This record gives sequence, C-alpha cells and structure tokens, in this order.
Amino acid sequence: MNYHQLGNSTLQISEIGFGCMSLAGNDDANAKILHRAIDLGINFFDTADLYNKGMNEISVGKALKAKRNEIVLATKVGNQWRTDGSGWDWNPRKDYILQSVNDSLKRLQTDCIDLYQLHGGTIDDPIDETISAFELLKEQGKIRHYGISSIRPNVIREYINRSSIVSVMMQYSLLDRRPEETFLDLLKENNIGVLVRGSIAQGLLVDKPAKEYLQYSMQEVSNANEAIRTVSGSQRSFTQSAIRYVLNHPAVLSAVVGIRTIEQLEEAVKTATTPGLSTHEIVALQNSNKANRYDQHR
Repeated sequence: MNYHQLGNSTLQISEIGFGCMSLAGNDDANAKILHRAIDLGINFFDTADLYNKGMNEISVGKALKAKRNEIVLATKVGNQWRTDGSGWDWNPRKDYILQSVNDSLKRLQTDCIDLYQLHGGTIDDPIDETISAFELLKEQGKIRHYGISSIRPNVIREYINRSSIVSVMMQYSLLDRRPEETFLDLLKENNIGVLVRGSIAQGLLVDKPAKEYLQYSMQEVSNANEAIRTVSGSQRSFTQSAIRYVLNHPAVLSAVVGIRTIEQLEEAVKTATTPGLSTHEIVALQNSNKANRYDQHR
C-alpha cells in the first residue's frame, strides 16, 4: 500500500481509503471487514453523522476502537436530521457544528477526530462562521484537521482562500471529469489533498448495465465502459483500472472506495500493486468521451 501526506496536515493516509457508508447494519460483520482492511494496509476510514442516522458511526467506532492508534478516522457534519426522521436539512451554523462534534466523538468512541469535514456547502452559507467553528474545534483538541466534501467550484474556491482546509472530497471518475477542468490543479498548487469518491461511477464502469449518467447518454456510458475494458486487459480488473484513472492525477491522494464485502475490499487493495496507466492508456480513456464541465455553482 502507498501512503501520502494529506495536504498541509500531519496525516499519512493510504492510497485506497475505506468508504464506510456502504457497510451493512451488522456490527460483527463490519468489524471483520474493517479489521481485514487494516491488515491489508488501509488506514483511512471515512464515515459521516448522516449515514444511517448515526448508526454507521456507532458501528465503525465500535469496530475500530481497539485499532484507534493505527488509523486515520474521518467523519462529516452539516446535515441535520429532522426530529420526525423524515429527512435532513442543511445546517452549517457554528453552534450546530460545535454540538454535533460531541455526538460524533461519542458514537465513534474517540476523543479526537483526525479529519472533520463539512458535508456539502453552498455559496450562501455563513462561511466565516463555519470556518470559525472548525478552527475552535482544533484549538479544543476535538479535531486534528478539517476539510470539505463538495463538488461546487464557487464553494471550493472560498475555502481555498479563506480557511486552512487540508482536503477536499469530491466525486471524480472517467464518467465525471468535472474536477479536471480547474480544481485538481488548483488544489495541488495550494497543497490541499483531494479525496475521491465515486471512482467507479455507481458501477457503470465495472459491471452495471449502461444508463444515462450526469450529462452522458447511454451510448457515451457504454463508450467509457468499453474503454475501461480495453485498457484493463490482463493487467487489471475493471475496478482497478477505474481507480487507477483517478489516482493518476497528482492532486489525488486517496480513492475512497465504498466497500461492502471482503471480495470488494481485496480487489480494491490490489489496485496499489497493479501497473499504473500509461500515457497512451490515459489518452485512450479520455478520448472515449468528451469531458463534462460544471454548468452551475461556478
């Protein structure tokens, strides 16, 4: 497994991260797969207070408590469940963040969160107030570093300019190349690490039947899938090629993969030992479709 320093932080994170959202509700089964991930070299685990109304944090915290010193633990805040459980509302206010971190610490059975991330964001948020909350939590020792999880260019730009974020988590894949337009290079220039989610595009780059996806037609999705198959050959699985594509950009420090089974885990981890994509293969993948662009929140 390869490890990278996360931006300006003191954290060293594995090139393959474990996206905990996909875990089921069985604590014992979750512990088994999470412990196996550590054995295979994964040290970065990402969850959120939103997932399963906090139960995901509880299960992850229970499983990783005894391994706490071996891992980098990340969670997120900003989506507030309604009291009737019917859904959630966006809340980036300082008082809510300061309240929520205590709940997450309790559920995760830890006294400090390594990476606390704003789970979204809009340009109309009280951004300075949100930043103030994260900075206070650092001073209090409740978090080590903070970042954002966002795909909105105007929001990312504000946090680059106004905060000390160490990371941005964003959706990125061969079927979502919007980050390539400006933000991967900009984040690299500012030494802010990129954490990628969605590298296999809901399975459309691997084994799911083609369908319309973002701005892409069914045929264009098929084109991308075929390109992945072609470059994979006997060197890599389709999943590994899709992950290799996003890891190719130097701004990307970890592909955070949603994992449900031991088989998925082992396939993802083996990406680290598969051959990197050649320049020719990268060009072939990119030529399979026109790159999409952000058309909102610019």
